[in-house]
Amino acid sequence: MSTPPADPHLPAVHPRPPRNWINDPNGLVFHDGHYHVFFQYNPYAPQHANVHWGHFRSRDLITWEPLPVALAPTPGGDDADGCYSGNAISTDGRLLAFYSANRTGRWWQPVTTAESYDGGHTWAKRPELLIPQPPAGTTMYRDPYVWRQDGRWRMLVGSALADGRGAALLYESDDLENWEYRGPFHASSPADTADPAGWECPQYATFGDRGVLIVSDWTPQGGPSHVTVHTGHEEHGRFATAAPPVRLDHGPDFYAPALLKAPEEDRWLLWGWAWEARDDSWAHEAGWAGVLTLPRELTLADDGTVAQRPARELLALRGERVLHRTGHVTRSRPVELGEVGRTFDLTAVLTPDPTGTGGLRLVTSADGTEYLDIDLDPTAGRLTVDRSRASLDARARAGTYTVPCPVAPIPGTPVELRVIVDRSIVEIYLSTGQVLTLRFYPVGDGPWRLQAHTAGTGGSDFTVEAWDLNPVGIRQEPLLASQQQDA
Repeated sequence: MSTPPADPHLPAVHPRPPRNWINDPNGLVFHDGHYHVFFQYNPYAPQHANVHWGHFRSRDLITWEPLPVALAPTPGGDDADGCYSGNAISTDGRLLAFYSANRTGRWWQPVTTAESYDGGHTWAKRPELLIPQPPAGTTMYRDPYVWRQDGRWRMLVGSALADGRGAALLYESDDLENWEYRGPFHASSPADTADPAGWECPQYATFGDRGVLIVSDWTPQGGPSHVTVHTGHEEHGRFATAAPPVRLDHGPDFYAPALLKAPEEDRWLLWGWAWEARDDSWAHEAGWAGVLTLPRELTLADDGTVAQRPARELLALRGERVLHRTGHVTRSRPVELGEVGRTFDLTAVLTPDPTGTGGLRLVTSADGTEYLDIDLDPTAGRLTVDRSRASLDARARAGTYTVPCPVAPIPGTPVELRVIVDRSIVEIYLSTGQVLTLRFYPVGDGPWRLQAHTAGTGGSDFTVEAWDLNPVGIRQEPLLASQQQDA
């Protein structure tokens, strides 16, 4: 199914194939001078089925080259119904992918591998499963994550335990072939068992002697839910948390993030999956579904706070500066800041009025009836994003979502934002490290324009700059058919 070339919602700078379905980023790895990003991919339709591993690579995180499909289900094999999520490592001159082998009717997804000696162009699957059976006492088992630490290979596998807790199970190996089960690396608290959930796509990053564990929460009733981040340190093969878990992304459309250790010391990059927030029928008409977020840098502060910001390389995507305004707005009337394109990068410094909310509005229809609101509430200490009127098409999802904004309650304290909009996805970053990812689908007839507004009695100050983003780095040729060579 082809995507219309003029589809106004197909992202221009977020990496994805030009058509069909994608979901989880997989196998993020730096190998032989390239960043490699794999992802769950259906090459035949915009729906979750026929799961392959699609593949992009880049030298600079800006220019992305599509490579042949890396992994495809083997008819009659252990992965006959999908090559599901996992990760990849670079070792001994090869790429080695670890993934979940899916078959309909089998509640667990065994761990298996495939390897490439030509930079990911062709792959040979392992003839036998690497870990064929889950340990006793589990009710869900999938999504391996492998890394090297202290001279040993380690693996986390997402799971649910029979007592209702989500868990990340730990294995260790000296040779990548023989894996010893060490037990749960970390699990949700017993208090959570009243609402049982499993943990998918576990990811682990180390910062000296401290660690960050990221898990995607999955429920039997609703499926994928949200992403949680745990911080702490390891003690005797178990992860001891230093603070209660928090959401990694506060938006409604973010799931299954994956980590990549950059070649620079202690720099961690992260991509997530932003699913569609519109009726399936609309996605089928458009011929595509799902997008990967832009790469983010993940850091761990001294106080244990996990922060995210856009990868520094993304500044190179900025083209012409289309807007630069500084001023003051009162509740009597909004201030027109100027027009922006459908793909832009914005920075804002807002000094909220302590007597009421205020912020920015992206207006996408000529008559002003279609718009996306980003508002600060200094009393509540939060940033709110409202997409209730962000699309005139009733098939788009509505809703209001919030991000904690630690500095907003202090009168007169400016709040710094960075907002990246790419046609149907918006990523909002607070300078304090919180993020909200959201999908929206404007269909209005106007040029897009920005406004500053406030509901407070004293007025608000603002400084706003915006740049067009250049899509020249994304090569949108279709991914090639799989050239996988089964072992």
